[in-house]
Formats: sequence, C-alpha cells, structure tokens
Amino acid sequence: MSTIFIGIAGGTGSGKTTLTRHLKEHFGDAVTVIGHDSYYKRQDGKTYEERSKVNYDHPDAFETSLLVEHLKALKAGRSIQCPVYSYVDHNRTDETVEVFPTKVIIVEGILIFQDPTLRDMFDIKIFVETDADVRILRRALRDIRDRGRTLESVITQYLTTVKPMHEQYVEPSRKYADIIVLEGGHNLVALDMIMQRIANHIASED
Repeated sequence: MSTIFIGIAGGTGSGKTTLTRHLKEHFGDAVTVIGHDSYYKRQDGKTYEERSKVNYDHPDAFETSLLVEHLKALKAGRSIQCPVYSYVDHNRTDETVEVFPTKVIIVEGILIFQDPTLRDMFDIKIFVETDADVRILRRALRDIRDRGRTLESVITQYLTTVKPMHEQYVEPSRKYADIIVLEGGHNLVALDMIMQRIANHIASED
C-alpha cells in the first residue's frame, strides 16, 4: 500500500480542523488524522501553574522528532502508539492510541511546516488562511467552551504567545504550502479540489 501524507497548517482558529473533518467524513477509513498537538512534550515535574505558562505556540513545545519517527513507521506499513494530550491539564497523558497505516494520512497543526524534516515528508502541503480577528474569536469560543479556560486567560495567552509566535513562525511557513485555502473547510471549491486529489490516489491503489 502506498501512503501519501497531507499536511494541513495555518494559524489558530483558521479552519484547519473543519477542513480536516470534512475530508475524514468524506473518505472514512481510507484517511487517518494525526494532530501535531498530540506530540506536545511532557511537562512532568511542573505544577499546573507552571505548565499553564509554557509557550505552547513555540516549536520547542513539540516533540516533533517522535512524530517524524511515527510517520516513517506508518510509511513502512507499521502501526504506531500515538500520544494523547490533555488540554485541560496542559500535559501529555500516559495513554496512547494505536494508529494503523492507511492510504492517506493527514497531519494537522500550526507549526508542521516549520520543521524542515517534517515538512519534507508531506506529499501535499495545505495552508489555511483566515483573518486574524475571526481566528481569535474562534479560539476564544473553543478554549472557553471545550478546554475550561477563562476569557482573561485566553486573551493573555493570545497577546503574549499566540500572536507573536504566529507572526514569527506560523505565517512565514505559509510560503512552503502547495495550496493556500482561504476560510478553511468553508471554501467548497478548494475542498472539492483536495477531495479529487485524494480520490485519485485512493483509486490508483485499488
């Protein structure tokens, strides 16, 4: 089985997850999704307050080398034990999820094009672009609703780490993308083009 890797990057709240969800729902078991967030480094030995102050928008927050190893294993036809991260606790859990190789593997994350080794593994690189004001509102709603954060903490994190790291690392990685998708999963024309490319690969393998 020939596996292709698709990278979907973009700023926080840009619509990466919506685009990824559409693709997963459309192709089902032929597609596997892996989040770069699952590979946040362990923060053992730190208090919750210390963990909450870590800059999670910096490349050093991720154990990207482990993700690279796992993608190589999947490419070779072997399953992996993908880490499970808890946004509530700001730490990687002791749990893992077994992920099996499929024809299409989507990797999603804000910084997946920043690391050259990881970037070069992608057969298709997609960057999702959305206005900053829309992205911060989406992030605030998500973090408060799903991750137990306060509005004050969301705003503080956005101004101190999210925004500056976006400008320093995320936005510059846009230049490596093969496809720029405006408004993420709501861009039906771009979505259709990406679906067709994936469908062609799956059909060629049957």
